[in-house]
Amino acid sequence: MFLGLRTTIYPAPNLAESKAFFTRVLGTEPYFDEPYYVGFSVGGFELGLDPNAAPSAGAVTYWGVAEIESAHERLLADGSTARSGIDDVGEGIRVATVTVPGGALLGIVENPHFKQPS
Repeated sequence: MFLGLRTTIYPAPNLAESKAFFTRVLGTEPYFDEPYYVGFSVGGFELGLDPNAAPSAGAVTYWGVAEIESAHERLLADGSTARSGIDDVGEGIRVATVTVPGGALLGIVENPHFKQPS
């Protein structure tokens, strides 16, 4: 079901501070920089900063899937509970999160633009 890791999104209540930190650590500017989300490309994968995410929830890692509806249904059937529905975040990219048994968050993403790094 999982195609591989795609994205990790960190809570960033102070977006400017978080953006400055990751810009220094990664040695590169974000490729996407808006007040609601900042994205860095790291080795072909996404490191995201979300100013609206709760720090208490921690980072969420998103696994790539080919077809998000069936992947989401399978995760629920296998014992996860829905944390968010399937959301279109633009440009055909769709995401969802579930809580797995044990309480951890798991994200899935269907991204038609993703190219596997070589």
